[in-house]
Amino acid sequence: MQSKTRIQLERLLRALVKHDRKAIDDIYEQVEAIDLAEEIEDLEDDQLEYLCSHIDDEKLAEILEESDEELQLEIIDYLDNKRVLSLFNYIPKDNIVDILGELPIGKRKALINLMKADDKRVIEQLLGYDEETAGGLMTTEYIALGAHLSIIDALIKIKEIAPKTEVIDTIFVLNDKRQLIGTADLRDILSSDQNEQLTDIMNDYVISVHPETDQEEVALLVSKYDLTTIPVVNKNNALLGIITVDDIIDVIQEEHTEDMLQMHGVHKEESLDSTLLESIKMRLPWLIVNLTTAFFSSFVIKAFEATIEQIVALSATMTIVSATSGNAGNQTLSILIRSIALGEVRLRDSLPALKKEVCVGILNGFIVGCLSGIIVSLMYGNIYLGVIICMAMTFNFMISGLFGFIIPVALKALKMDPALASSIFLTATTDILGFLTFLSLANLFLPLLT
Repeated sequence: MQSKTRIQLERLLRALVKHDRKAIDDIYEQVEAIDLAEEIEDLEDDQLEYLCSHIDDEKLAEILEESDEELQLEIIDYLDNKRVLSLFNYIPKDNIVDILGELPIGKRKALINLMKADDKRVIEQLLGYDEETAGGLMTTEYIALGAHLSIIDALIKIKEIAPKTEVIDTIFVLNDKRQLIGTADLRDILSSDQNEQLTDIMNDYVISVHPETDQEEVALLVSKYDLTTIPVVNKNNALLGIITVDDIIDVIQEEHTEDMLQMHGVHKEESLDSTLLESIKMRLPWLIVNLTTAFFSSFVIKAFEATIEQIVALSATMTIVSATSGNAGNQTLSILIRSIALGEVRLRDSLPALKKEVCVGILNGFIVGCLSGIIVSLMYGNIYLGVIICMAMTFNFMISGLFGFIIPVALKALKMDPALASSIFLTATTDILGFLTFLSLANLFLPLLT
């Protein structure tokens, strides 16, 4: 796919040089706008400027909408305000807000001030919402019709409004007070008797959200009920906008990426394109936290120096306990963070799940501990060393299951992201307690090990 797109890009460049509009149109029919947007990131500045100058507004708007933030800023830099507003005519309002949100304040204000009064009002309303809430995700381009319209009148309205909207397969039904009272599928409208009213065929059970609802909660609702759109209403149930499934997919991807990064102490804003200084500033705090916890592990080992000096085998085997129990804890941690993200874990009824994870830890720890104990006993010719390994692993696997559950649940209770460097805290816990348990048992069994 990429090689095909690359070939089309080369054709596009040649067509631009020759001012061959027919070739440009032909290329656009064969290449998705998002593929083209990814490919033109590699263009030289003069090539990108030439492209922006010699392509029509509708096509450039498609590229602008699908581009990443950096490329969007580059494209807009090559255009005057009048042409940028012309491109906005082909882009949904919610996407326009996303683009404006990345622009310098002066440029943003200048563009908003040049907009028509109605567009300006909608854009300013959308800009007023936090970008990670339902209000920040919603679009105002939808079809809403009065409940008492006949099917034939509704079809006339739909035909009139459809070219200006983002979604036409779901029609939102309003009462005389402009409150949302139901939805109607376009398929049902097309297949119903033309003299019926929308109230006769609408679904009056509507799942909706308020503009302040967090985007993650919105994504959970869409996923749970298999929705393609979800309406956003105010406290009076007046329809403010809708959120489409393509925006929800972006949210799910964003939240998943954020969780994976934060689990390992990486800032969600960092990428390969971050500057050297930015990467250092975002990573260093968690590395210092990690260093601090590593010193605690070191202090534990130092406290048992005399024991380790007498039994050299302890230094070679104690890391087995901490490493394997840390992996076991990460298994619990991953399941918990996923379950919290899907809304499957509630604090008030999480005790059975906690008990299960502790039991899983004990049983897995005993099985893995027995295997490790047998191997260590054969390696060093001392069965008691194997017994210590088995006992330490059983205990530490239990601890890893306990803390692998408690850490994300505690962060959630504190209104913090459960993925926030959870693995760093878990690793510190399993290392410290793993070394402490193993070396304490070794000290207890010391006469049998020498």
